[in-house]
Amino acid sequence: MKNIALMCSQGMSTSMMVQRMQEAAATEGYECTIEAYSVSEVDEVKKIADVILLGPQVRFQLKKLQDKCPGIPMEVIDQMNYGMMNGQKVLAQAKKLLGE
Repeated sequence: MKNIALMCSQGMSTSMMVQRMQEAAATEGYECTIEAYSVSEVDEVKKIADVILLGPQVRFQLKKLQDKCPGIPMEVIDQMNYGMMNGQKVLAQAKKLLGE
C-alpha cells in the first residue's frame, strides 16, 4: 500500500483534497493512505511517504523540499485541479509519479 503525502503551509488547505482523493481511490479500488501535512513536518513525512504532492501555494518551496527528501517523487499539484478539488486527477498525478 502506497503512502501519499500532501503538503501545504499549514496542512489545512490540502485536507479537503485528501478527502476527494480518498473518495477517488475508493471508487477505483486503489489501496493507499493519503494524509495532509504542513511543510514544517517534512522531516517526519519523508520517513513514511512514497510520493509527496505540494499545494500550489507552496510551490516556491519545491526545490528546498526535494533537497530534504531525496529519492521521493515530488511535484506541485496542478493549480486547476487543486482549485476544482478534482481528487481523481490529483490521485492520477500521484500514481503517475509512482510509476503506476
